[in-house]
Amino acid sequence: MTKFTDLKLDARVLKAISDAGYEVPTPIQAGAIPPALEGRDVLGIAQTGTGKTASFVLPMLTLLAKGRARARMPRSLVLAPTRELAAQVAENFDTYTKHMKLTKALLIGGVSFKEQDALIDKGVDVLIATPGRLLDHFERGKLLLTGVQVMVVDEADRMLDMGFIPDIERIFSLTPFTRQTLFFSATMAPEIERITNTFLSNPERIEVARQATTSDTINQGVAIYKPTRKDRTAKEKRGLLRYLIEKEGAACTNAIVFCNRKTDVDIVAKSLQKYGYDAAPIHGDLDQSKRTEVLQGFRDGNLRFLCASDVAARGLDVPSVSHVFNYDVPGHAEDYVHRIGRTGRAGRKGTALMISTPSDEKLLAAIESLVEKDIPRLEIDYTAEPPHPRKKKEDAPEQAAKPERKTSQRKSRRDTKSSDSGDNRVVGMGDHLPSFIAMSFEERRAS
Repeated sequence: MTKFTDLKLDARVLKAISDAGYEVPTPIQAGAIPPALEGRDVLGIAQTGTGKTASFVLPMLTLLAKGRARARMPRSLVLAPTRELAAQVAENFDTYTKHMKLTKALLIGGVSFKEQDALIDKGVDVLIATPGRLLDHFERGKLLLTGVQVMVVDEADRMLDMGFIPDIERIFSLTPFTRQTLFFSATMAPEIERITNTFLSNPERIEVARQATTSDTINQGVAIYKPTRKDRTAKEKRGLLRYLIEKEGAACTNAIVFCNRKTDVDIVAKSLQKYGYDAAPIHGDLDQSKRTEVLQGFRDGNLRFLCASDVAARGLDVPSVSHVFNYDVPGHAEDYVHRIGRTGRAGRKGTALMISTPSDEKLLAAIESLVEKDIPRLEIDYTAEPPHPRKKKEDAPEQAAKPERKTSQRKSRRDTKSSDSGDNRVVGMGDHLPSFIAMSFEERRAS
């Protein structure tokens, strides 16, 4: 069995790994670290939760052990699709550089440019960034990428989903041609394949699991539910979510509840709070300080339920998440893999449950096609609460009879019949018409 001590890592890195309690690398780590240490490009394909972050952090620290950074010219660059994932990578660097004097900077949105500029000006060995914020600094003339020796693209398929591929291509063009590139993705879409063929040079390909597979440590299930009425779907789904939580009982120590839309994230979180559950939302519209506060509370165990959009599907590294609830069936089958990958991490057991309504039939079929197995159907004994009866309005007090409308004098004249009922004059208007028209038929004929 391969151990970290067999991988020719720097002694200070090995000491930090030992302090963290790790001895044996995961398959992706054992496959990616040796070629990375040799200076080769690496293409890593592995499902979420398999230790991809350490597979590029550890060799990068060993390669950067010698040398010194210059102002505004980072020696290495790590690109991540979301703030949370970038922050997770930064935490990994903190863990494994405790015995080294390497510096880092984290460039993400929601943080002051001034603070980030100050770090860059001092010179950093490792720059961790989201693509948009990195280009903002570059365009402001605060950053040069010509000194990058090692470049990492993490969660490349998520970059594709979020529309970052043009930014990634531009950033590649700003770095030296001689750089070493480490490229990681959970799936290999055609566009991702094109980029790897363009920017990677004869990479070592490590694929430790079939693309888009789910971990065997995760117990999956789907509740097929038909709402009583279409306009009550959302309310009844929230009730079913609470039913599933209660059915899991004490086994559900904490959980992430995924929704497709940000508005639903807020609504579901408020609904859980209303019924006494300790819950809070996290999504892209929240301030970075609030997102950090909520996420830290969940990691520390002070928050039991985290209601999240897909911005949190990647980059949440909380090893002890017992459950994942998919309040909505994800619109993209790949997102299902990443969502449920938040539980059952590092060999632990986990549970992932999903709610599906008749309108989700095609989405559910796409997920089962992707993972190449049927998701077990849950037996549920859930009855929706009947709608509250509408309160009958009290009989209004009898209103005073409305006074009769006064008809206009003109209408009165029009509706009044001529007193001479024997002739054929036009009723009510004979006096105002020409005499010829007012004549009777016999009189007109005689004339």
